[in-house]
Amino acid sequence: MKTLRITLLASMLAAGCASALAEEPPQASIPFVNQSQSIHEWQADGTAGLWIQDARKQWYYARLQTTCIGLDFAVRLGFETRGTNSLDRFGTIVVPREGSCAIASLTRSGPPPDAKKNRKADPPAAR
Repeated sequence: MKTLRITLLASMLAAGCASALAEEPPQASIPFVNQSQSIHEWQADGTAGLWIQDARKQWYYARLQTTCIGLDFAVRLGFETRGTNSLDRFGTIVVPREGSCAIASLTRSGPPPDAKKNRKADPPAAR
């Protein structure tokens, strides 16, 4: 009876781990990042991540390993590819005058949410 419980528990854990792995989106890479026209646009997700659009207008989301100071106010960025020609989960985002932020994952994504749609109406002016 004890053996049956252990076997049942082990199979439930294995099934749970397999379903958790299946839900994670596959990692992606952006080719030819070292060329000047390879990144078309980008938009910060506060200090936690970054949407990046490549030259073919495909969007990606880079989730960062830690909070990236200055990312939400940066007007330009650098991308380090660690010796390859593609940006992937092993690369870093460089925020000028702030430092670099390691990428934890890079996945294909839809476009970023429109900031104007999500912005609340300005409060009425005080009289």
